[in-house]
Amino acid sequence: MLAQTRQLVSNDNPFSESIFRTLKYRPEYPEKAFGNISKARSWVSGFVQWYNHEHCHSGIKFTTPHERHTGKDVDVLAKRKLVYKDAKLANPGRWSGEIKNWDHIKEVYLNPEKGKSEIKENKAA
Repeated sequence: MLAQTRQLVSNDNPFSESIFRTLKYRPEYPEKAFGNISKARSWVSGFVQWYNHEHCHSGIKFTTPHERHTGKDVDVLAKRKLVYKDAKLANPGRWSGEIKNWDHIKEVYLNPEKGKSEIKENKAA
């Protein structure tokens, strides 16, 4: 039997793809089906609250979706950058290079390398 694979879709949303993957790998993700729709809704509601307001995402420089969507990530990242700069000034011997890049990301891609190559191709055209 051939395994079905999902077709590649050009308009996949990186935010929704991220939430589905995170949901499936949460330690409290149920091993068995929910007993009823009310229990399922309750679990998903708690997950969504955690995901949007507590879970820091590497793809958006360890900020939360709530911070990203409200624009608060700009301030969070600016403050984080200052902390790193101050730490490097206070202990220069502990740093072998530049501080981590905490600049705000303007666009987020499902496949970052593919997104960057598409931008280059569009600029060249």
